[in-house]
Amino acid sequence: MARKAGAMKDLGKVGEDLAQKYLEQKGYEVLERNYRYKKAEIDLIAQIASKIIFVEVKARSGTAFGNPEDAVTPQKEALIQLAAENYLFENGLDTEIRFDIIAILKIGNEYKIEHIEDAF
Repeated sequence: MARKAGAMKDLGKVGEDLAQKYLEQKGYEVLERNYRYKKAEIDLIAQIASKIIFVEVKARSGTAFGNPEDAVTPQKEALIQLAAENYLFENGLDTEIRFDIIAILKIGNEYKIEHIEDAF
């Protein structure tokens, strides 16, 4: 089981790397990665124009347990929103924000990336 957990962590890291690269190619500036506040973590915090985007990255190696984005529960959304409020407060920001999900599905050696804007 430990090996499988390690493999999942590796896929999560690869997913975050792919998501960051994807966003940067779309013109976003990634400001933070793995921002933590209490029990919450925001995978990526990015900016495009004057808008701050809080991004949850979900990577899966199959759909046996549903699509990657299905793993973002209402509880997870609430934690991300709490951390986002703290990030804005810490940085003295009063700007438009958005919550996105980047879902990454690994199929063989290929990765399919879906960017869901304004996901919650």
